[in-house]
Amino acid sequence: MNTILIIVNVAILLLLMIGLFIMQKKHVSFSKRVFIALGLGLVFGYIIHLLYGTTSEITTTTIDWFSIVGSGYVKLLQMIVMPLVFISIVGAFTKLKLTKNIGKISFLVIGILLGTTAISAAIGIGSALGFGLDGIQLTAGDAENTRNAELEEKVVTVETMTVPQQIVQMFPSNPFSDLTGARPTSTIAVVIFAAFIGVAFLGVKRKEPEHAELFGKIIDTLYSITMRIVTLILRLTPYGILAIITKVAATSDYEAIMKLGKFVVASYVALIAMFIVHLLLITLVKLNPMNFVKKGLPTLTFAFTSRSSAGTLPLTIKTQTKDFGVSEGIANFAGSFGLSIGQNGCAGIYPAMLAVMVAPTAGIDPTSPSFIATLILVVAISSFGVAGVGGGATFAALIVLSVMNLPIAIVGLLISVEPLIDMGRTALNVSGAMTSGVITSKVTGELETETFQQPTIVEA
Repeated sequence: MNTILIIVNVAILLLLMIGLFIMQKKHVSFSKRVFIALGLGLVFGYIIHLLYGTTSEITTTTIDWFSIVGSGYVKLLQMIVMPLVFISIVGAFTKLKLTKNIGKISFLVIGILLGTTAISAAIGIGSALGFGLDGIQLTAGDAENTRNAELEEKVVTVETMTVPQQIVQMFPSNPFSDLTGARPTSTIAVVIFAAFIGVAFLGVKRKEPEHAELFGKIIDTLYSITMRIVTLILRLTPYGILAIITKVAATSDYEAIMKLGKFVVASYVALIAMFIVHLLLITLVKLNPMNFVKKGLPTLTFAFTSRSSAGTLPLTIKTQTKDFGVSEGIANFAGSFGLSIGQNGCAGIYPAMLAVMVAPTAGIDPTSPSFIATLILVVAISSFGVAGVGGGATFAALIVLSVMNLPIAIVGLLISVEPLIDMGRTALNVSGAMTSGVITSKVTGELETETFQQPTIVEA
């Protein structure tokens, strides 16, 4: 009987995917198909949740089959991340698109990412205090105790690493290993490696132009092929979102969410407030924030459902270049650095809120100006090297709590609502990366304003 029900569930998903495919053939816009997939997934997933529960064999086996589409899509995106970052940065040098403002671009991108992270930390502190969140009231069950035991092992390595050591971790010692994404900071390491190759290319171009010309043609060819792969993968976005959000709706622990509802609401109030800050920054550089929202929404939706900043990178770059008019070099710098530096949601709001909640248990007044100022500074500095995948916020929280000499147990106590909050955090991370790209491009005069102002979204 269970097998038949599982087959029925899989058949329904296939029918929904066929429906999305028919919409594509009828030229329904990309953004509409994305939101239709999101709505269908929420409804279908919640029905599975109501009929079978979150832990039944039918639900777990069904979701396992659904993961072929959902997780498979995310893996395809992650597959192309490193080649895309490497080829795009080197290509920016061979096309002479970055060389004039390389220092200014790097300073602006990193500065905006860190600055917005400090602001997000302040907003997180304000939200936690405003809602009166208190870590003392949280209780631990079996899952929470197991999670805390795991965190105790991980925090040992975090505690022993100083801030300078964290910065050193970003430099590539083995670029071929980093191209496999072996470390949390692999993306930045690849950017640095690609930048060195780009600078070397410029030197060769002056002394041996014939060799530089051949190298440039090779890079141009590889870039064209890489972008074609990206386009093919992005066309699968509605199907991936359908499967991913169905899994989220079917497996979420709604009872636990209700118990920790106050923390969930406070988190999303902070996340929304920080997103508004992004829109204000866009407005300050005399651009229409509504265009930013409309064109960025499909990308932010995927970030929300996938919980992976790294997996969203191809979409992040496509949105910046094709829809916002950001130059390829700046889009890749902003997208790549945004994976590991200054993540507004994971490395900004979340650790700050946890620190405020747990401070009273350590005898610290969370409203103290000195505590707040120190916390914001620690959050901003510690935002270097946060992994751009689901779970990166946990490491960010461990680093901040360890540096502030606060207990880490609170991280494990929130495990039941972690996926729900992580969705919003990831979307905010991506929004921050795109904001830094748009502002940097505008300030350096490399933004195609006409492209940004156009109301339509470019199809993948």
